[in-house]
This record gives sequence, C-alpha cells and structure tokens, in this order.
Amino acid sequence: MPRILIADDQADVLAALSLLLKGERFQIESASSPEGVLRAIDTHELDVVLIDLNYARDTTSGSEGLDLLSRIRAADPTLPVVVMTAWGSVDLAVEAMRRGARDFIQKPWDNARLLAVLRTQVELGEALRRGRRLEAENMALRDSAAESNDLPQVVADSPAMKSVLNLVERIGPADANVLITGENGTGKEVITRLLHSMSSRRSKPLVSLNAGALAEGVFESELFGHVRGAFTDAKSDRVGRFELADGGTLFLDEIGNVPLNLQAKLLRVLETGEFERVGSSKTQKVNVRLLSATNADLHAEVAQGRFRQDLLFRLNTVEIRLPPLRDRLEDIPILAEHFLKLHRERYRRPIMGFTPEALDALRHHLWPGNVRELDHVVERAVLMSPGNIVTAFDLALEATPDARLSARLEEMSLEDAERLLIKKALARFEGNANRAAEALGLSRSALYRRLQKYGLGS
Repeated sequence: MPRILIADDQADVLAALSLLLKGERFQIESASSPEGVLRAIDTHELDVVLIDLNYARDTTSGSEGLDLLSRIRAADPTLPVVVMTAWGSVDLAVEAMRRGARDFIQKPWDNARLLAVLRTQVELGEALRRGRRLEAENMALRDSAAESNDLPQVVADSPAMKSVLNLVERIGPADANVLITGENGTGKEVITRLLHSMSSRRSKPLVSLNAGALAEGVFESELFGHVRGAFTDAKSDRVGRFELADGGTLFLDEIGNVPLNLQAKLLRVLETGEFERVGSSKTQKVNVRLLSATNADLHAEVAQGRFRQDLLFRLNTVEIRLPPLRDRLEDIPILAEHFLKLHRERYRRPIMGFTPEALDALRHHLWPGNVRELDHVVERAVLMSPGNIVTAFDLALEATPDARLSARLEEMSLEDAERLLIKKALARFEGNANRAAEALGLSRSALYRRLQKYGLGS
C-alpha cells in the first residue's frame, strides 16, 4: 500500500482527502502546516506528497507552498510532490513545476483525475527509486570487479608451475574460454586473475560467481538476472553476472555444480552471446570471455550423465591443470616466506623468518589443503609465535594418516614395507588381486609370488 502525505490548513479538506484515498488503499499521513510536512518527511517513508500552496488565512499567493516545495525538494529530491490550490493560475502552476512539482491540481478537485495523478506519481517514484537502487548495486559490483583486475602475484619456482605459467602466458592474450582444473586450494582464482590481466579485456570487469555456493533455485537469476515480479521475492530488476561482465571476463568457479537444466542455457550464451533475464522475453546480447574452474572430473560427470558433453567442449578450449602443492615442493619455502611477509605486515608482528626445523616441517607436510592450507598455517604461526622467528612448534602441523604411514615406512626394512603396502592395497580393493596389482604397478603373477612369499594368500 503506497503511503501518501496530504497537507492542508483546512480540517475538512484533510478529512475529505483521507476518506477518498483510504478507499483507494492509500496509507495516509497528514499535516496542517509547512513545519508539520517537513517533520513527516523526516519520520516516514513516503511514496508521494500532496500539498496545498496556501496555509495562512486570506493568503492566495501560494508563496508559502512554493517555499515549502523548495524545502521538500532539498530534503528529498526523489520524492514526488503534487501541489494543489483553490487559487490556480497558469503562472503559479508554471512556477510550481519549475521548483520541482510533478503535477498541479486545482480545487475543487476531480476525484478521478486526482487519483490518476497520484497513482502515476507513485509508480514513477517507485521506478526511479528502483533504478537508483539498481544503479548503486551495479556500481558496487563493478567496483568490486575493478579491484580484482590488479595483476596478481604468482609465487612459483618449481618445474610443474613454470609449465603452467608458460601456458598462461601463451593463452592469456587470446580470447579463448579456459577450464582450470585442480584440487581445492591450488590457486585457480589467482590463475583466473592472471589470465584476465593479460587479456585485451583487462580494462573491463572481471566478474566472479561461485556456482558451488548457490542454491539451485537462484542459479538462473544470478547468471542472467531477473525482472521485477519474475518470482515471489523479485521486488526489483536485477542484473545478472553475464550482463555485468559484458565486454570483460566472467569466472565461474565450481562449474560442475551448475544444474543440468541450466547447462543448455549456459551453452546457448557461449555459442550465441544471447540470453533473457528471468521473467523477460527480451533477448539481450553480451560479449564475454568465460573462465571456469572445478576440482571435479568433468569427463566422469559427462559419462554419468550429469554434465553436458557439448558444454564441456565449449568450456575447455584450453585446459590448465594446476598441480597440488605436494608436487611442487620447491615452491613451499618461497610461498611460506611470501605469506609470512603478508601476514607480518597485516598483523604488525616482528616475525623475521623460519627456523631450519620449521622449514623442514613445511617440506615434509603433505598439504591436503594445498596453497590455501599453507597460507592459513603461516598466518596462524605469525599470530601465535612468541618470538621473532617461527619454529616448528609454532606451525602446529598435525600429522595426517599418510604422513604417519610415511614416517613408519622410513623405519621399516624393504620387505616389511612391501608387505604392508600389499596388505593395504588388498584391503582397499576388498581382496580383488587384479585391482590391487594394477594399483601397485605389478603384474598379477608378480603379486601372487609376493603373496606366497609373505604368507598373505587366502
């Protein structure tokens, strides 16, 4: 229900207007003086204001109302104001419009025209506020996207990462879609920012969307936007990520989580650049480079019928596989020093480096969380270290089951280690000797000889 403020110095006029407007489902606020009008504007959310131009007895000039109109416009430039007077003239109407009135009603008023004017101004005011909210929302998203356009720093010296960076350097300037794969925490978002910063689109937005963090019901709205009234909570228009990234780059993280029923629409945008907002029949066209990332095996998802093969072909014009941290051991010390510097400055701690034992502990940890885990471990150590150098104790690294097994193997003889590994392989594959042999890199006959040797046969 729209809320209207009516202002007049005559009680019978206020009563008549209130009766009329309540019957038309308006919420009514009233005032009998200019000061009362300004107080009401300060204390209520209003959709439209209807004010008389004369408030003092025997006054017909309209000067009080014109002054009030100017003060209302100064207080809230977007609030629609309709003026009304029994002493109407063309000059007074022109002056009221010049000062910002949206329309002019002459007393005695015609009910139908008065209601039509007020309804029109309510709708126009709502549209203006909706547009301003949308503009502010888009500006905030674009500012956020612009912040992500700074050239990211990639810390790497290992052969595994150097080959990745060489590939990034070759395809960054191209406009091809890229699929970035790898375990969680390997730095897929950093590579995305690097690709964007090397492209001809670097002055345009880099817009991100984590598909793994969205409920299925909001996917389409987030990707393509919606119009007001498209669904229950769609109280205003919303720009989707494709439209927001027009001319720039869109990064879809966890691409494997996009629902199957939306994959066809995503494929259409990649093929034609065309889409419709939810609830709209108007086709829009965008020019977007798509970078996507996943830690899932999309080829296996295709085989299981959970991911479209034609969409996968569109996504992975080029595929970049990021190695896990355990396969880039040369990078662990320099990454640790990099994170140490960042967190030392952030928390203003006088931490100068790592002890040799701490660096050794970092090298021997298996890092199931990869670079992200290393960052968190160093951050925690910077906060918890009582001295000016990080020790192995400060790192507080917990031994994983694999790490404990590795330490146990180091203490075993070759035969004991081989016996243990064969037993674990058989247990993992529930006694299937063929699969155990394949996992151990042995022929079936070689495995059977070892089973007999170690007394592990059934």
